[in-house]
Amino acid sequence: MNERPFLPNLTIAFFAYFAIALIGLHFLRPDYTPVDHMISDYAVGRFGWIMTTAFISVSLGCLCLAIGLGRDGPKTVLVAIARVLMGIASLGLLVTAAFQTDLETVMVNTTHGNIHTLSFLVNIVSLFLAALGLSVSLGADARWKSLRTPALILVAALAIAFVAQAMTLHRGAPYGITNRIFVVVLISWLMLIAVRLRTVSSLPRTA
Repeated sequence: MNERPFLPNLTIAFFAYFAIALIGLHFLRPDYTPVDHMISDYAVGRFGWIMTTAFISVSLGCLCLAIGLGRDGPKTVLVAIARVLMGIASLGLLVTAAFQTDLETVMVNTTHGNIHTLSFLVNIVSLFLAALGLSVSLGADARWKSLRTPALILVAALAIAFVAQAMTLHRGAPYGITNRIFVVVLISWLMLIAVRLRTVSSLPRTA
């Protein structure tokens, strides 16, 4: 019995929980309108534990993906760097989970809110650079080569979403919408890589 796909399956499960939890919170907290509430706001107030566990889940997913890529991913310097960046994001997401954000209604930013904001910036930059580096390197491995084009298309969409998010990080802008677009594209990319990792890990090892 080949047990190697266990880690990719676990990775997919972690990312799937994050996606399902986030979708569910849009129905559980209709008072948090998507236009002017980032997804981090769901961790504040009722059902906050769901968003907190979602952050922990995607953190573990990134860690599992980094480990899995070390075993079955392309063997390039860029992939090695991408794995390190995923590890940094994994730690950052745990910080994000541990320190709640400040809602826009808060008049004075708190220490835990500032830490959350800093971790958010570290996470999105790390994951964007990891996605870029890994996607560029997929052509170096025959098992991953066919995924290079769709991965790069998602990275291009992620770059646009990244810029849009950066440009709307101020009061009065639709930062909640751009935040969700970035997250949707990012999770799509992570799931794409995790699913291919499951396929690759199921292949017989070569000498």
